Amino acid sequence: MSEDKSNQSNDAGDTGKWASLIGGGAMVLMGLRQRSLRGALMAIAGGGLAYQAAKSQGGVKEALGMDKTIKVEKTVTINKPAAELYRFWHDFSNFGNFMKHVKSVTVVNDKRSHWVATAPLGATVEWDADIIEDRENEFISWASVEGADIDNSGFVRFKPAPGDRGTEVKVVMEYAPPGGAVTATIAKLFGEEPEQQIGDDLRRFKMLMEAGEIATTEGQPKGS
Repeated sequence: MSEDKSNQSNDAGDTGKWASLIGGGAMVLMGLRQRSLRGALMAIAGGGLAYQAAKSQGGVKEALGMDKTIKVEKTVTINKPAAELYRFWHDFSNFGNFMKHVKSVTVVNDKRSHWVATAPLGATVEWDADIIEDRENEFISWASVEGADIDNSGFVRFKPAPGDRGTEVKVVMEYAPPGGAVTATIAKLFGEEPEQQIGDDLRRFKMLMEAGEIATTEGQPKGS
C-alpha cells in the first residue's frame, strides 16, 4: 500500500472513530485533517473560521513542542432523566458543586463562560470556553478560546440507559496541560491523574443528582 493510501486509510479510521463517538454530524475535510477531538467537534459544528483559529494555535504549539495532549473518556449511569441531567450540566456555574478542581465558572453569555481551576502545586489556571454545539437533553460540546492557560475541548452526551435504568452520561475531554508532557507527568506524581480525576467528578455528579448531596471521605454530607 502506498503512503498516500495509508494516510487515507488512517483518515478514514479517525473519521469513523469520532463519528461513532460523538453520535452523528457532518464531518468536513478540515476537521478530519486536525485528527483531534477539537478538530472533529469544530467540523461537526461547521465552525470553519473557529476551526482555522484553533488550527493556527495548534500549529504554534506543535512548533514549540507543546502538542502533547491528554484524552480522557468516562461514562456513568445515573438514575435520573436525561432532561434533568442536561439542565443541571448546562448551567456551568453548578460545576463547582461536583468538580473538585473547579474553583468557579462565570457564565458570560449563552455561548461563553470563564473558568478558574486549581492546578498541581497550588497553582491556579483560567480560561474562557465557548459552546460549539448544543442539542437539548442530548449533547453539549465546548472548546477553550485562544489564550487559555489550558487548551481544552470536550463533550458530554446524555443517552437513555438500557432497561429504563436512567441515563448514560458520557464525557470525553482532550487537553494540553501547561508545559506539555512534563507537567502532565508531575501532575500524576502529585495525585492529579486526569482519568481518575474525571471519574471521581462523574461519581460526585451521580451522587449529587441521585441523592441531592455528596458524601465526603469523612462521612459528612456536603449539600448541593
